[in-house]
Amino acid sequence: MELLQSLLLHALNAAFLTLIYHIAIGIHRLLFHPLRKYPGPLTAKLSGFYGAYYAWGRNLHLKTWEDHKKYGPVVRQGPNKLVFNSAGALRDIYQNERITKSRAYLIAQRAPSVWGLFSTMDRQMHQKKRKLLGPVVGNRSLQAFEPTMIDQVDIFLRNLLLSCQDNSSTPVNMTERFSYLTMDIMSHFVFGYPLNLQSETVHRFMTRSTPNIFLNVALQLPFLSKIPVSYFRHIRALLRGSQYHNTQTKMIKARLAKSSHAKQDLLYMSDTLQIPEDDNTFIEEARSEATFILLAGSDTMSTCLSALFFYLSRNTRCYQRLVSEIRSTFRNGGEIRSGSRLASCRYLRACLDEALRMSPPIPGTLWREQVLESYSGTDPLVIDGHIIPPGTEVGVNTYALHHNENYFPEPFEFKPERFLSGDVDIDKRAYEGFAPFSIGPRGCIGKSMAYTEASIIVAKTLWYFDFEQAQGEAGELGKAKSCGLGRMEERIAEYHIRDVFATEHDGPCLNFRPREHYAHDLGKVP
Repeated sequence: MELLQSLLLHALNAAFLTLIYHIAIGIHRLLFHPLRKYPGPLTAKLSGFYGAYYAWGRNLHLKTWEDHKKYGPVVRQGPNKLVFNSAGALRDIYQNERITKSRAYLIAQRAPSVWGLFSTMDRQMHQKKRKLLGPVVGNRSLQAFEPTMIDQVDIFLRNLLLSCQDNSSTPVNMTERFSYLTMDIMSHFVFGYPLNLQSETVHRFMTRSTPNIFLNVALQLPFLSKIPVSYFRHIRALLRGSQYHNTQTKMIKARLAKSSHAKQDLLYMSDTLQIPEDDNTFIEEARSEATFILLAGSDTMSTCLSALFFYLSRNTRCYQRLVSEIRSTFRNGGEIRSGSRLASCRYLRACLDEALRMSPPIPGTLWREQVLESYSGTDPLVIDGHIIPPGTEVGVNTYALHHNENYFPEPFEFKPERFLSGDVDIDKRAYEGFAPFSIGPRGCIGKSMAYTEASIIVAKTLWYFDFEQAQGEAGELGKAKSCGLGRMEERIAEYHIRDVFATEHDGPCLNFRPREHYAHDLGKVP
């Protein structure tokens, strides 16, 4: 009995001391912290669980936009976090040699000795990897890969044609179709390996984005980066499942069995990653890069294309102008490939940019922090006129910036013309606030490929088909939904994306009609 009472007393004492500790921490963060002057939600000032809560709800991008509306262009979104909403901050953060990736990204590291392009904080290591990958996504490499890309696009088009048989169109869920198409393209580009998602069901589990939400939650809780990375390996394996792990390993080993130059794919990474004596280490490093590149090249492209087709199906004027541009530029579908004629389709590029603006594939905040070595410098770190204390994480929320009325008037209206105004000041302001691929040394290395791929897909689809919003309940898929955030009256015409670091989305559902005579060419494609 005495032992039980003693244990109970010790437990109460421990609980009391823990309570006192957290109260003291809370008082410090509210009254004495270097960031105490910055406005923000009370719970965000006290704990990183504020961001984690909304990340778990997949709507942190909307909450951040709402917080900027309430508190202004600089918001304290965590005890040591400041999120900005200006083009000046965008430049000051992401084009700054004194700033590197936040340590929170260490949770994406697959093993202690394995550093990927996404997870590495070291700027020299990142630059080295990027320099080696550069030629693989350069113009010469993309030209060599383009026939493979077009083959996959033609499969996509033939599948659309199947949905139009017997003069009755079956609604097509564009999220599903674009997910399969873009992953098929990237599997060929990265490994020269055919996943065949468009024609077979075996590997379609590869398009699931479930683990992304856990990454997004973890990024809001920097203390997790101090946990040994090996602990997260088992969690990632559980979330992805053995199928995902085994398929990646099979893809990597199949590529390694070929000559290093057998095909111009990214495992040409055999040069980039520099195969060590330990094959298992190499496979783990290759898997680290592959996971990032596959998702970066497929999930983001699927979001852009799904959003664009959603907006085109609901904006007749924009749809007709784009159709007219494409069908007057090319004489047949076979001519649609990269080159001067495709580049001359300026309205097509404007439509892609507007879809990327309204529905950014990475809608959240890419957190950064000051490089440790620069703390000893005499000049303080200044972001958009604000002196930033050491140890502070800073970033710009892409969704919030893309819906900032200072750069994009009527931000919830689909207006591709805003990128073609002809007014130098307006155009400059729009592009200053436009960052779907981020900017600076860690900006998306595949930006050129993304525009080429998206342009070919959209142009070929509109050459062979007309489409419209499906009728009834199916036609409502993709519309913005009320989640208690984001001022629904403004978002009513918006494509619904959910923030999981990348995005989750569903729809739109569209009915396609083949253009008479022209669509017969699709049957001739081998």
